[in-house]
Amino acid sequence: MITSRDIMNLKLDGVELLAGEEGLDRIVSWTYLCQTRPYIDHMNRGNFTLVVIDYVRFDLEQAFETMIELEELGISAYAISIVDDREPVPQKYLDKANELKLPLFYVRWEGASFVDIDQSIGRLLLESEAQSKRTGDYLYNLLFGYDINAKYIEKISGQFGLDFSSPHRVGIIVVDRKYGINLEQDEHIYEYYSNTLAREVLAMEAKPMFMKFLNKFVLLFEATPEKSTEHELERLLRKIDADPAFKGKIRSTCILGGSYTHPGDYGKSYQEAKSLIPKKDILPNPKHKKVLSASAMGIYKFLFNSGNQGEVMNYCQDKLQKLEEYDHANGTFLQETLVTYYMNGFSVNRAAEALFIHRNSLQYRLRKIEDLLGMELDDYMEYLDLVNCILVKKLIFA
Repeated sequence: MITSRDIMNLKLDGVELLAGEEGLDRIVSWTYLCQTRPYIDHMNRGNFTLVVIDYVRFDLEQAFETMIELEELGISAYAISIVDDREPVPQKYLDKANELKLPLFYVRWEGASFVDIDQSIGRLLLESEAQSKRTGDYLYNLLFGYDINAKYIEKISGQFGLDFSSPHRVGIIVVDRKYGINLEQDEHIYEYYSNTLAREVLAMEAKPMFMKFLNKFVLLFEATPEKSTEHELERLLRKIDADPAFKGKIRSTCILGGSYTHPGDYGKSYQEAKSLIPKKDILPNPKHKKVLSASAMGIYKFLFNSGNQGEVMNYCQDKLQKLEEYDHANGTFLQETLVTYYMNGFSVNRAAEALFIHRNSLQYRLRKIEDLLGMELDDYMEYLDLVNCILVKKLIFA
């Protein structure tokens, strides 16, 4: 993972930053030589864009309009070169780049060629990938290695500045995606999301070890009593998922395993987190938290520590029988309504919105539940018992 700042720090011959310094930390995915429209068919989010003002395909005005259009598509920087350095870069370029917080570079005509820039960016990307792989290999061995001896632990702690004398825990970031018509574009957006996530995690105060493993992201960090890292993760994931580039397309949840002092037990923390992944959308989570752990399961976790679940299941079955039979016979969703109403703090408006129904329809469903069960839903102990039975059945069969 590299940024426009890394490219500026290369100090390539004849490459100068003119404006947009506030955007230097934009992630660079690759280079893009801008030539023909429609640009969206050729470029990807995060591209370091190169444009030649040759007065045939691009004059100064056309290149200015292109800068604005490509910024909306998510480029990381805009670098222009003017044939024979014929004219100075107009002031409106600089003003606009500063306004957009888009790094604007000038490439002197007799300076570094676009090939030089492309190769330099390629080398940086390869070096960054090699460093990430190296960190990932160490973390992989910690979580899945058979012989986590003192010498190996000392080597890792020295290289990564980790103090393994204090408890650590594993987090698995699970990404949920919505696919559109253009699958190639979806993959580029996901790759950019991955790079953004990696940058934010690696910049965390706790400096966790981090790797991409299969289709998940795994991190190892020190577990502190005040849970500062967990809170930072919550803010971080909310910020990324709210980014206009990803909102509605990609969202993520971090599942945490238990805390362990001995590095030989970190693999256990990983397995604990992994076991909760299928249940992440079922766990009681009224505040829609982005960071979940075993503690979020409350009393439900004890169901999985005992082989005798029959008595609990029989109780839940009897409790829910009338609702289940009505839902099955009429194609309704009374059980889902109960849980959603609870998860949204008994707010009719929020629950109706979550269920995609009118508030009057929600109130009709709630009255139907009261009629079927012969109870009043403002009896919160009875209501909570119903919700618990629904969640218990979902968790056991998830």
